[in-house]
Amino acid sequence: MALEQKLHLKLAQKLVMTPTLQQAIKLLQLSRLELEQALEQELQVNPMLEMSEEAAADQAGEEAAPDDTGSAPTGEGAGEPSSAEDERSGSDNEESGRESFNEMELESLFSNYLHDTQSVAATWDFDGDSPLDTAAAPEPSMYEELSRQLSVSPAPDHLRLVCEIIIGNLDTDGYLRVPMSELALQLGVDEDLVAEALALVQNLEPAGIGARTMQECFLLQLDRMSKDERENGAGAFGLTRRIVLEAFDELLHQRWDVLEARFRTNRIELMAVTELLRRLQPRPGSQLGPFLDTSVEPDVVVTQFGDEWRVSLNDDGMPRLRLSAQYLKMLRSKALDSATSGYLRERMRSALWFLRSVDQRQNTVLRVAEAIVRRQKGYFDKGLSHLRPLILRDIADDIGMHESTVSRVVANKHMDSPRGVLPLKFFFHSAISHAVSGDISSVVVKERIRELVADEDPAKPLSDARIARLLNRIGIRIARRTVAKYREEVGLSSSEQRRRRLR
Repeated sequence: MALEQKLHLKLAQKLVMTPTLQQAIKLLQLSRLELEQALEQELQVNPMLEMSEEAAADQAGEEAAPDDTGSAPTGEGAGEPSSAEDERSGSDNEESGRESFNEMELESLFSNYLHDTQSVAATWDFDGDSPLDTAAAPEPSMYEELSRQLSVSPAPDHLRLVCEIIIGNLDTDGYLRVPMSELALQLGVDEDLVAEALALVQNLEPAGIGARTMQECFLLQLDRMSKDERENGAGAFGLTRRIVLEAFDELLHQRWDVLEARFRTNRIELMAVTELLRRLQPRPGSQLGPFLDTSVEPDVVVTQFGDEWRVSLNDDGMPRLRLSAQYLKMLRSKALDSATSGYLRERMRSALWFLRSVDQRQNTVLRVAEAIVRRQKGYFDKGLSHLRPLILRDIADDIGMHESTVSRVVANKHMDSPRGVLPLKFFFHSAISHAVSGDISSVVVKERIRELVADEDPAKPLSDARIARLLNRIGIRIARRTVAKYREEVGLSSSEQRRRRLR
């Protein structure tokens, strides 16, 4: 059969990922701090937007109405609402024949077009790779990497919490600058226990992590050198360790004559010492991931009024933007040339989309938070034992949106409540069957496992099968392998490992 070329016409529908839709998706998954940066950046690049300082000052002492809560951060038309609205409507009248933003339903956009299905993603029309697909995964931070090493190390359970506190107090260089006496006072434990935990942290990788001084950092790295590395030091390893241990101040100030007389050596051997020291890392923390020391600002605030819990957006200090009245008047002027008029119209369309995308983002975050509080009212009333199992689909059904939209909302968002500042992801857990209470959260089961291990006889530690039987007696239906999984997630070692530590 001969091959031939033919032309065919085909009618098809596909979802085009426009830049405006990408912007709406990006705004939806930003945290509060990132949203502030996005507002400030848009203010700099779009001349049609300006800061409404008067509106921010006026609204700081007022409580926003329920319908205006989502639009509070942008304050579109704030300060001069009547004039700005009139000028915007005048400019809209000049755009007859063009698509009006007032006719665009952003609610349906967020409900229907934020799916993560492969069939839709395959039809996205991009000139290159999708920015959502090519986004690099975040590198683990120094705290996350050291915590991971600690979780797989044979550290005793009673020292793990102290080790985590020490890791959390390391600076960007990997040094512990907080006095051990202060840590012992904060934790309410003996200083010897803190010293024991610090020794465990100093055994983690890279060598030198957790040191309190540069001298201790160098000694830790020298002690961790392999036999080959010591032999490659041209026989200077022993002398180097002695100098670092006994005369580190003279070494730092390069007092070579003093070192030669004290250690009965010569300048050639001292140069070999300096060559070996150059292989050491004075900042071991720089070999790990980024140092995440960013403060967390809650996106929503939960307060109690009687028996009810109310949710409000935390918009204090959020930049409030509005359309620039000066540029709106310029746009209405007939003296502008076509190029300038076209540029201003395009900037106005971009500004309108940005403001309304931010408003929709705020409304969506508020609706998701309110749905979470309704579902987890028992937790806010009575505590962790009443945390209910929850999945994204439950919240999506409550607010009438897609699961992927809810997933983007809960990412990097925090809630300020009387029980502390909690990430929104904290409230989503799988369900475990209970004979009396129905389904309970897996967090509650993990807490029960932690309590059983804490109350066990150290001479006869509870096995996973024994813990599963004890939980089944109180109505929690759970398998042994699930107990093992949850036990590892909370950082508890196996019964055999706990028995070996006792020995």
